[in-house]
Amino acid sequence: MSNLPTQELGFRESVELMFNRAASFMDISPKLIEKIRVCNATYTVRFGVKLRGDIHTFTGYRSVHSEHKEPVKGGIRYSLGVNQDEVEALAALMTYKCALVDVPFGGSKGGLCINPKDWNEEELERITRRFTFELARRDLIHPSLNVPAPDMGTGEREMAWMADEYRRLNNENIDAIACVTGKPVHLGGIMGRTEATGRGVQYALQEFFRHPDDVKAAGFRGDLKGKKIVVQGLGNVGFHAALFLQTEDKAKIITVIERDGVIRNKDGLDIQKLKDHMMSGAPLAEFEGGTVSQDKNALSDQCDILIPAALESVINMTNAHDIKTKLIIEAANGPVTAKADKILRDRGITIIPDMFANAGGVTVSYFEWVKNINQIRFGRLQRRYEEGRNNALITALEKQGMKFTRGFKSKYLDGADELDLVRAGLDDTMRLAYRNIRDTLKEKPELEDLRTAAFYVAISDIALHYRSIGL
Repeated sequence: MSNLPTQELGFRESVELMFNRAASFMDISPKLIEKIRVCNATYTVRFGVKLRGDIHTFTGYRSVHSEHKEPVKGGIRYSLGVNQDEVEALAALMTYKCALVDVPFGGSKGGLCINPKDWNEEELERITRRFTFELARRDLIHPSLNVPAPDMGTGEREMAWMADEYRRLNNENIDAIACVTGKPVHLGGIMGRTEATGRGVQYALQEFFRHPDDVKAAGFRGDLKGKKIVVQGLGNVGFHAALFLQTEDKAKIITVIERDGVIRNKDGLDIQKLKDHMMSGAPLAEFEGGTVSQDKNALSDQCDILIPAALESVINMTNAHDIKTKLIIEAANGPVTAKADKILRDRGITIIPDMFANAGGVTVSYFEWVKNINQIRFGRLQRRYEEGRNNALITALEKQGMKFTRGFKSKYLDGADELDLVRAGLDDTMRLAYRNIRDTLKEKPELEDLRTAAFYVAISDIALHYRSIGL
């Protein structure tokens, strides 16, 4: 095991330290390990856009970590905190994430150093289209080479602008619609993509609780019902994870930590009502379903499960000793630093790592990309056939005297639509990935924890690829 430094590391250094820890257990040549670890290239683009009567210059990045499989995949974030170190760390995580969940992409990531709130919609569209042009001319957006997706500060709207601009520049490319994922459904997107990362967090937790040994080792009994959960960040990922865990698994979301404050309810917050309140623009303090404070230490609230779903490095060496939970599931990228990871493990806290837990987004992005390349929505060919076959079976059984409730018939008779198939595919992906991690940890107990085992699985998969081509 590598000795951890006494000072906190940067994001990229933290990811590399965790990578190196797993690699130290592997029988792979140092040169190949280095090839897998290093970032292939990071491109910096600077462009000007005339806005409000003046020229404003913007800086953007697109990092390509590994092209062992193409296209490479990774989000585009809009944030003033975007920098080269950050995008390279996120690109590396994308490479390992795709390998871990068996998605045939390499890893990439990008960002634009901008605060989206500083610009109106028309201005933001012009900036996004120009950024797309800068990426496209370098093949950093391309359906068979590099496929961006939404990330922090971006969403369906920005992906629609990017896809439209790319098609204008490449109108001869029949696959142009596959140049980005996370688009609106009516513009080539896929049902279930918006909820995908949060849904993946739910499926990851459900799979964890299917294994009694893991549940017992983490200090739990039973299933998710009644478990007390703290969520940090109620953006797209945190909201959907909290909503599904509350409404479908009957867990209690007792604390939500947001930029504007912390809201608590020991009996459980109504997540949908809280989100609606936040979207209305009303102050958080006016929400009547909980107690609001400006507590800076809410991550240390006593709970069963802690879900950091916002930024990287929020759990670090300054607060790791104060965390009071049995299980952390990393819904964000890199929310726990390498130093904090060691502290938490020594304290007996189980961590479900980001490269597995938040892989729902890239998994469903893969489904969208496949849909775009094939140019047909999922379920179109088989849904009514399945419906007719199921109806014939129920009718035959009823003629034999069997009776079925209306609810059962309604659920069973309907053929699977696109959303059903996407959710089923995501659930299957998360189940298999967790079992692969778990089996690896059982075979190699010296790895000690789920994160190191996940890195081990990912590195092994990438190394196998390179060995198969003679490296």
